[in-house]
Amino acid sequence: MWCRRLACLLRVPCQLSGSTRHRSPWLPRDGRTVLAAAPRWHHMAPESLKCAWQLHGDHLELRYANTLMRFDFVWLRDHCRSASCYNAKTNQRSLDTASVDLGIKPKAVRVDETTLVLTWPDGHVTRYGLEWLVKNSYEGQKQQVMHPRILWNAEIYHQAQVPSVDCRSFLETDEGLKEFLQNFLLYGIAFVENVTPTKEDTEILAERISLIRETIYGRMWYFTSDFSRGDTAYTKLALDRHTDTTYFQEPCGIQVFHCLKHEGTGGRTLLVDGFYAAEQVLRQAPEQFELLSKVPLKHEYVENVGDCHNHMIGVGPVLNVYPWNNELYLIRYNNYDRAVINTVPYDVVHRWYAAHRTLTTELRRPENELWVKLKPGKALFIDNWRVLHGREAFTGYRQLCGCYLTRDDVLNTARLLGLQA
Repeated sequence: MWCRRLACLLRVPCQLSGSTRHRSPWLPRDGRTVLAAAPRWHHMAPESLKCAWQLHGDHLELRYANTLMRFDFVWLRDHCRSASCYNAKTNQRSLDTASVDLGIKPKAVRVDETTLVLTWPDGHVTRYGLEWLVKNSYEGQKQQVMHPRILWNAEIYHQAQVPSVDCRSFLETDEGLKEFLQNFLLYGIAFVENVTPTKEDTEILAERISLIRETIYGRMWYFTSDFSRGDTAYTKLALDRHTDTTYFQEPCGIQVFHCLKHEGTGGRTLLVDGFYAAEQVLRQAPEQFELLSKVPLKHEYVENVGDCHNHMIGVGPVLNVYPWNNELYLIRYNNYDRAVINTVPYDVVHRWYAAHRTLTTELRRPENELWVKLKPGKALFIDNWRVLHGREAFTGYRQLCGCYLTRDDVLNTARLLGLQA
C-alpha cells in the first residue's frame, strides 16, 4: 500500500489547491463588517489599490504590497498578539489553540493604512500590522528564502576572493566573528588563519560559535591513517566527495578541520558546493530533482574495530527542501555509507538511479571542484548540510583534529549578530 502511494506521489507533481470547504455566506451585523451574499473586494478608499480585502465563508483574502494572501479564520484567531494571547516578554503563545472554535468567524473586520482589525464573537479584538502579515503569510514566505546563499563552483569562489578571518579577530571581536559567519552562511565554508596548531586551541576556536556536538567519534578527535576506526577516512586512500554522518537521523551540521602536521605529499582537501550542483539538476531535469527530494533512503554505519561497536542508521532523501518554497536546505550524499535500497518500489528505483547519476555527474565536474591544501594554523569550517568534502591520497604522516558543531547554536550566534540565518 505504501509503495503504491509513493509511486503515485512520484509520478504526479504536487499542486497546491484552494480550500475545499464550502460554507453559506453570512450577513452583516454592523457597519464595519464586510459581509455579503457574494464576496467582493473592499478598499480603504474607492480609489485605493494598495490594500483590498474580501471575506469568504472560511477565510479572509487580503491584497497588500503586491501580495495576494489568504488567511484561515482559525489561523487569524490563533496568532493574535494581544496581551491575553501572547507573552511579549517571553515571545511565547499564551492562547490555548485547542480552545479555539474550528468554526470561528470574525464578527467585524476593519482595515486602515497599516492595520487589520478583527473583532471576534466574544468581543475579543485582534490587530495585525499589514507588513507583519505579508512577512508571515504563506504567500509571503513562498517569495522569501530562509537562508540567503551564494552558490559557487571553483571559478566563482576564486573570483569572490573570500577572505579568511584572523584568529585573534575571530576570538576577540564581534566584527571578526560576524565577518566569519557571513562568509560561512553565504558560501558554506569559511577559514580562520593563525590558529595555534593544537587540539586545545582548535577546541577554543570551535566553542566561539557553538556547542561541540559529541558523537560516536567523541567530542574532539584526532584523525590519522592508523585505521583506528572502521572508516575509509582513517586510511591514506583518496576519498570521493561526500557529506558526513548521513547515517545519523539528523546529520551533523558543521564540521571543523585543522591540519596539525603533514610530513609527506598529497592530501589536498576537495570541496564541492552540493547546492550549486543540485541547482543545475533542477534547471536541467526538474523531475529528477523532485525524485531526489522525495525518495527516502537508508544510510548505515556498521563498525566493529577494537572497542568501537556501532550500528547507526539514518533515513532521508538525498535532497531535502522546504515544501512551501522548494528551497534546498540539506543534501545527504555519501555513496560509501548508503545502505541497501529497500525503501523504494521497483518501478521507481530505476528512475532514482538515473536521477542520482545526473546529480553525481554535476558533483564530479572538474569545474565544480575547489581544492585546498590544509596547513597547520589554518582551520576550515564546513557546512555539512551543503558542502561535500573529500581528499586526494597522500603519503607520510598526516594528522588532523576537528569536531562537529551543533547547527542550531551556530545559526543562533549568527542571528544574535544581526545576520539572516
